[in-house]
Amino acid sequence: MTSFNSLLNRILLAISLIATISAGCSIQQKHLVAPKASQHIQYLTSEKLAGRFPGTPGDSLATAYIQHYFKQLNTQLLFNDGLQQFPVITGIKTGDNNHLKINNQSFQISTDFQPLGFSGNNKIKASVVFVGYGFNINDDSIQWNDYQQVNVNGKWVLALRMDPDLDNISSPYAMYGQDRYKAMTAADNGAAGLILVNPSDYEKEDILEPYRTSQSLASSNIPVIQITRKTANLILTPSGYTVDSLEKNITKNRLPRSIPIETEVEGETDLSPRSIITQNIAALVKGTTLPNEYIVVGAHYDHLGMGGPDSGSRWRDTTAVHPGADDNASGVAAVMELAKKVQKNPLHRSVIFVAFGAEEMGLLGSRYFVDNPPVPASSIKAMLNFDMVGRLDTLRNLSIGGTATALELESVIDSIAQPFNFRIRKNPEGTGPSDHASFYLRKIPVLFFTTGVHDDYHTPNDKANLINEEGLESIIHLSYNLLNKLGSSTQPITFNEVASAQPTVTRRRLKATLGVIPDFTSQQKGVGIDGVRPGGPAHKAGLQKGDVIIAIDGNPIENIYEYMFRLAKYSPGDRINVDIRRNNEIIVFLIDL
Repeated sequence: MTSFNSLLNRILLAISLIATISAGCSIQQKHLVAPKASQHIQYLTSEKLAGRFPGTPGDSLATAYIQHYFKQLNTQLLFNDGLQQFPVITGIKTGDNNHLKINNQSFQISTDFQPLGFSGNNKIKASVVFVGYGFNINDDSIQWNDYQQVNVNGKWVLALRMDPDLDNISSPYAMYGQDRYKAMTAADNGAAGLILVNPSDYEKEDILEPYRTSQSLASSNIPVIQITRKTANLILTPSGYTVDSLEKNITKNRLPRSIPIETEVEGETDLSPRSIITQNIAALVKGTTLPNEYIVVGAHYDHLGMGGPDSGSRWRDTTAVHPGADDNASGVAAVMELAKKVQKNPLHRSVIFVAFGAEEMGLLGSRYFVDNPPVPASSIKAMLNFDMVGRLDTLRNLSIGGTATALELESVIDSIAQPFNFRIRKNPEGTGPSDHASFYLRKIPVLFFTTGVHDDYHTPNDKANLINEEGLESIIHLSYNLLNKLGSSTQPITFNEVASAQPTVTRRRLKATLGVIPDFTSQQKGVGIDGVRPGGPAHKAGLQKGDVIIAIDGNPIENIYEYMFRLAKYSPGDRINVDIRRNNEIIVFLIDL
């Protein structure tokens, strides 16, 4: 391993030299002629980086470029030569044992059938029960139980995907039409496995869905297989029905239609996650008089690569380089420029500059950083996050989030803002869909800088030529003055927990909430609690950050999907029992929603 790492470091160094030269940097042995922010963006969005998707050559090129820049500034590289590596799940691998037989006739994977990405692994040989849309709904306005009149214990259940109200954007069935919900409902009713088929109203071509995965590694307790309508019709043959005839009947009458079928199905699922390694890039400028107090300045450098259905691209059907100039080469460029300024004139407090990986996949890099910090977490006094700061509009609107997460932040912002003529919109909350949230949940004050979302967000049109260079330089200048004020003060920065506004509830969301921030990427059984909202049901009952929810009203919770599934059945005012694992002890809480 040592010789391999040495070789890898040499390769990365060679790549970084080429990368820096390509970006227009002139590197001398003792002095760095540093490029402007716009030149960083030009390189990070170039075709050869191909959208900077984690684990790709473009990801490595971006890493080498940022790492080399920090080196040339003579900052102190943290972790392993500036790199903090961590694993990322990028897909699903199919094993050799996936198979499907109907009455001893074998079928072809990827053509006739396919296990869904969250399927559990098992081998089942049993008869089948058709269960309509696979619902068991006991809602204020809907009573629909496809399992009421049939016995599915130990059998396969065959269900239509989606719901009978596809054209209604506010469909009351929408939440219950999710594949995972149907799998949990089937398992709750004793089914050994779930077979799903697309109704014609949803997918006319009779093709199979691609594999999908998530960072949680949360799989179903039972095998879940998708089959074509042609294959499903073979299963239905003894009943005299077809998928289309059953779908039309159910959609027309809006009533359960469940049928036991004598067809014997043997199926086996064999899936495992595919993962890669990516990294954060981190460097330190040591403080002068308060060297053991730290401010983190960060931005994520990853983006969506070539796009595609599960990438987060808003052009789902387009495969093309997503340059990510504003999101978030602009933020990385700001961090690099701030590092140059602080290295030239160190502050009283130390400053850690970080380019986070895999933000687009769920804040994975920043979460890994706060879970494995290079300095004691208690010594990190504040975090400044830059995400999409390259599209300042003509009115000079700049949003700064987290302004109430420390008692001193509002006054600091006001003291430096006036000369810049920004229209600053302050948001007090510390949570949100970017890397600062990972720090706020560890009770670290945060500030989140952004110029906001635009039509080119998460599309191939987020290009470098659309960056407002003057606007970005102004934001960097303001941010430096603010960082200088925070970093050169000897006064404490006092964390303040901000009560989050409750989201608007619709039929597609949970009717009741516990008031916790779940750990969406946890790989342990249960749902870890990343934060508890002040004044919410969980807070009143005594739940704490770090607790793990393992059951609701006696029903086990193994992952975030089961948590959402169980909680969706309750309404505000309901009283539930919640089992919590805390420091290897099981505690039961009685909670009023």
